[in-house]
Amino acid sequence: MARIRIPSTIIILFVMVQTGFLLFMYARYSSFMSQSEEKPSQVHVLILSSWRSGSSFVGQLFSQHPSVFYLMEPAWHVWVTMYQNSAKVLHMAVRDLVRSVFLCDMSVFDAYMPWKRNLSDLFQWAVSRALCSAPACDSFQRTDITSEMACKTLCGRYPFSKVEEACKTYSHVVIKEVRFFDLKVLYPLLTDPSLNLKIIHLVRDPRAVVKSREQSVKALARDNGIVLSTNGTKVEDSKYRVMQEICRSHVQIYETATLKPPNFLKDRYLLIRFEDLVRDPLSEIKEMYKFADLSLTPTLKSWIYNITHGQGSGKKKEAFQITSRDAVSVSQAWRNVLSFQKIKKIQEVCKGAINMLGYQLVDSEKEQRDLSLDLVLPRRQNQFSWSSFNPKH
Repeated sequence: MARIRIPSTIIILFVMVQTGFLLFMYARYSSFMSQSEEKPSQVHVLILSSWRSGSSFVGQLFSQHPSVFYLMEPAWHVWVTMYQNSAKVLHMAVRDLVRSVFLCDMSVFDAYMPWKRNLSDLFQWAVSRALCSAPACDSFQRTDITSEMACKTLCGRYPFSKVEEACKTYSHVVIKEVRFFDLKVLYPLLTDPSLNLKIIHLVRDPRAVVKSREQSVKALARDNGIVLSTNGTKVEDSKYRVMQEICRSHVQIYETATLKPPNFLKDRYLLIRFEDLVRDPLSEIKEMYKFADLSLTPTLKSWIYNITHGQGSGKKKEAFQITSRDAVSVSQAWRNVLSFQKIKKIQEVCKGAINMLGYQLVDSEKEQRDLSLDLVLPRRQNQFSWSSFNPKH
């Protein structure tokens, strides 16, 4: 049988053409993949915390930034509407609302506010500088430091549609939320390609949290019932059952994020302790801003100094307000206010969180009252596991 002889030059030329075509197709594919994997234009930051942990203060550190659209606890609307359910049952509804807000889709509030509404119908709207300045309200500039009272006076009657309009004009969308008790609930948001989500996990010494909660017993009663699954019955938490759940959740969130975390959590989780923040505000704030791809402005730097170097620890009626206070005194106030009997009980139900988050237990009233004894330890990676701790009752 006759054989066809093909010159080697033709073979070499064919291989070169084929190789060139494959390289061209690979380059096209790589370009397509890089484009499809580009981060969304906005940065999304979730301040994850619990009630009375200094989260409103941290929220304001972001809210007053001219590049940030900020909302404080939008999931409040979910809990108010569906208060007969448990926190665990409401996790999905809360997550869906948070995702929509991050994407500036405010139609999600139709389920919770079905009437024709204004800005003032949104929970704690006036603490958001973005809702007190253009395009949401014409009374302030984006670079202004706004106050809740002034905003309420001048901006409350603007239509609710301004919320979405304003949100779309910012490079950063920041939400402060206290209604997540499990980091894994947020995995769908962390893996959502339409979001560029980063999580700041704010914690505070549980003993200081209890002292602050005792100033707001009635205001927290309904939320306590949801945490404890009481089918709508309000709870005052005199036995610290809510605190036990809060401490448990902080440990679980921290463990999930730091002990063999999934790859998609890399560079997306930052733990901040309130005590570190008030002791060295600018250093901690710079760390948070760097994490969120923000820069500290001279105006913000001056405002931060003033808000953390006031007199006293604030009045009871200011419990939910951001006013100028001696921030370090605020963080230590529990040591003089709470009885040692209360401290012992709190330490029993929250021992795991106190140890893991780097706080020192006290063994006597003398240690509690001795302010020269520093109970805030250097930050460290602790291998504590909640399952190994059984609180005493």
